[in-house]
Amino acid sequence: DGKYLLFTRDIDDFQHRPYTRTFLCRLTFETMKVDTLLESGWLNTVEWSPDGNMLLLLGSPELFGNLGVNLPEGKIPNDYDTQAYLFDLETKTPRAISREFNPTIHKGIWDKSGKHIYFSATDGEYVRLFRYSLATKKFTPYQLGIEVLENFDVAQNKPVGIYYGSSVSTPNKAYIIHFNKKEPQLFSDPAGEEFQYVDFGKVERWTFTNRRGEEIEGRIYYPPDFQPDKTYPCIVYYYGGTVPVTREFGGRYPKNLFAAQGYIVYVLQPSGAIGYGQEFSAYHVNDWGEIVAQEIIDGTRQFLEAHPFVDKKRVGCIGASYGGFMTMNLITKTDMFAAAISHAGISSLSSYWGEGYWGYLYSSVATANSFPWNRKDIYVDRSPLFNADKVNTPLLLLHGDADTNVPRGESDQFYVALKLLGKPVEYVRVKGQDHHIIEYSKRIIWQKTILAWFDKWLKDQPEWWEELYKK
Repeated sequence: DGKYLLFTRDIDDFQHRPYTRTFLCRLTFETMKVDTLLESGWLNTVEWSPDGNMLLLLGSPELFGNLGVNLPEGKIPNDYDTQAYLFDLETKTPRAISREFNPTIHKGIWDKSGKHIYFSATDGEYVRLFRYSLATKKFTPYQLGIEVLENFDVAQNKPVGIYYGSSVSTPNKAYIIHFNKKEPQLFSDPAGEEFQYVDFGKVERWTFTNRRGEEIEGRIYYPPDFQPDKTYPCIVYYYGGTVPVTREFGGRYPKNLFAAQGYIVYVLQPSGAIGYGQEFSAYHVNDWGEIVAQEIIDGTRQFLEAHPFVDKKRVGCIGASYGGFMTMNLITKTDMFAAAISHAGISSLSSYWGEGYWGYLYSSVATANSFPWNRKDIYVDRSPLFNADKVNTPLLLLHGDADTNVPRGESDQFYVALKLLGKPVEYVRVKGQDHHIIEYSKRIIWQKTILAWFDKWLKDQPEWWEELYKK
């Protein structure tokens, strides 16, 4: 109604995680009085209710102490597992509404009546649209015709929304949805004509049971011309950090493209990822590769046993950022991979903690209450650099030389260590690129480099690599 303004201000707070404090304030225009409604380190976004009596807050499970935490006593929540809260402005009391809801909230929009809230949320490998009823306190999913919702918006005066997203073998499409009807309407298919004659291989779900007896989700990409009586090389892809590898189309590591080059591609979602409930995501905290590496090794072994058309001697692995750390970590623990690729990986947890653009801030979640001086078992023992002598797998290191997230020194020092040890390693730095390789011409060479490395070691076809990097 124009009477109030919500705003936030942030200050450093080096004594408490996450080392910043956010003040949520309400300014009354008539009196110019400012009330502080909330002080917390874990607030993400705020939305007024239509009647102005409540706020929708998105933030960490710890936004209001333990109100949003759904974990056994003593476990630290993964603070990237975003929860939704309703905050009563009259009583200044919050209510956690997604505590028992396993998907992880990303965005929330009220409907005009104030009776429902629309949420986008990561649900395992999928990103879905849900409607939350304030009356029944239930979340209801919509069938969108896509597997990964990228973004959505809701009309102000009608029960209509617009959204776009993609699926595992379908590029981005935009739709209009009438919330009172069942079927969404296609609004735009910008890549439809471009891909109408492209054949994609089958993609199927495949899971295994980890050592705790829990199901670990995954999927398999097949070559378009797959024949079960042949044997194929395989690429294992993972992130292993705090988010799952969702089923969006394309991306920086296009699994469809890898499969089109004649590879079976296995993607798995190790413990610690959001979207599977708070207990699952909490395994990310203070793990740094212990549980995740074992699950990737166990999952790959079970996958190979279950799929005899995959050549066990021609299996490669690849990951980026935290996944790049996992590549480095894995090859200090196993020789099962014939080739490995790490993009922007972390080789020493203490140097990343102190030097990265947000190393210590990310560590406030991933290494909660743990520091180089009190957890040598994490910062030294789980750092690939301090285990470099155990590496035997041919490794390709990739890094943007302007990376502000994971400084290039993380790859520099691992390369030096492996070279001094006489291990098989190559290192490609991409000039002027940050954490992601964005510049088109450099992106193309970078992508070819990945494929050429795998072709060299998994197909015994070194010609492409030798053409790209002539000695």
